[in-house]
Amino acid sequence: MRLSIVTTLFHSAQYIEEFYQRAEAAARLITPDYEMIFVNDGSPDESLDIAVSLYERDKRVKIIDLSRNFGHHRAIMTGLVHARGDLVFLIDSDLEEPPEILKTFYEEMKDTRTDVVYGVQRKRKGNSFEQISGEVYYVLFKLLSGYKTDSNVLTARLMTQNYVRALVEHKEREFDIMGLWSLTGFRQSSVVVDKFSKGTTVYSLRRKISLSINTVTAFSSRPLLAIFLLGVIVLGLSGVSAFYLMLKHLFIGAVEGWSAAIVSIWLLGGLIITCLGIIGIYTAKIFIETKQRPYTIVRKFYGNETVPDNE
Repeated sequence: MRLSIVTTLFHSAQYIEEFYQRAEAAARLITPDYEMIFVNDGSPDESLDIAVSLYERDKRVKIIDLSRNFGHHRAIMTGLVHARGDLVFLIDSDLEEPPEILKTFYEEMKDTRTDVVYGVQRKRKGNSFEQISGEVYYVLFKLLSGYKTDSNVLTARLMTQNYVRALVEHKEREFDIMGLWSLTGFRQSSVVVDKFSKGTTVYSLRRKISLSINTVTAFSSRPLLAIFLLGVIVLGLSGVSAFYLMLKHLFIGAVEGWSAAIVSIWLLGGLIITCLGIIGIYTAKIFIETKQRPYTIVRKFYGNETVPDNE
């Protein structure tokens, strides 16, 4: 198999047919030997039925139907596990990233001899809040994880089979795929892409905050180090304050100030609760990882299924 195209389906019914036609045309410019893998991530619309109709008329189409909605990143990893092409092209099916960029990525890979070519959007889409929050997310990720990555990285990427096999070797159940892309290493290069906006997104503010917390806690222990440093700072300030109050009591007289004491209690109480919350998140992740649950469950596979090496 020369090329695998992997995409996920969630509220994708209106895009699937056009995506298939455009992705097929893009693939034929490179090789006639390709497969197209659709991962149905528990989509509540007609996405599965439309994908099955494509499979019935084109046996190069394969469908992995998950038992429920597991999330975009887990669905992507499931699709990559089943990809058998020497090259693997990953892209979302909503057409915000044009399938035609496959040829551009392929030419870039040949010229640079890299293992991964990924897209970076020229200008982040959305309103001011989405743009600012996106920049904050990438700054925090690089600061707390220690991994360098471009801002506004896209899902779309062309990868060698060696890189994909290394990527899916990661066994985390709680992960952010952007972190795994950086963690896996290999030689990578970027291409600037104009991303189109469909006007809606499944990533609500709550989901974005949850993703940010998951990313930081899954790829960095620095928040725990920050708790230790915060404790040292508070202990130092408390010691200095206690010494000052003791001297004031000895040389001036009684020390008053119930308001300051109450504020201090609330401040320290808030810090303690926050620190316990951070530790609790890490503890919860350890609890989940030790269960070794599969990160997705396949209900049905449409196509000539081969058992992946790492399953």
